[in-house]
Amino acid sequence: MRGNWLMSQDSSVIEFRTRPGQRLAGTSMANKIRAYLLIEASAGAGNGVLEAVRNMPSIVQADRVTGPYDVIVVTETDTLNQLSAVLHDDIQPIRGITRTMSCVRFEA
Repeated sequence: MRGNWLMSQDSSVIEFRTRPGQRLAGTSMANKIRAYLLIEASAGAGNGVLEAVRNMPSIVQADRVTGPYDVIVVTETDTLNQLSAVLHDDIQPIRGITRTMSCVRFEA
């Protein structure tokens, strides 16, 4: 995983930054809606899909993976409506995507 760990004085992890200004772990995200997007792509389209989603501002991380899905994306938005817009307007129209599954994080 590319990025930088931000540690406290007692060496506990405060957060993991994947891009400048974006956080993947830590308490400061409690107000964000986080979703894990599992993306299936048509044959030969996985790298293009990966590059397309990595350039989106709401994407915290995107990786190529093995298994039934080709790309897994972590996205964060302020509201569920914004998440819906990212999925419908930004992710699903990408050429080569055949199916997506969204897993929205919740806190117990």
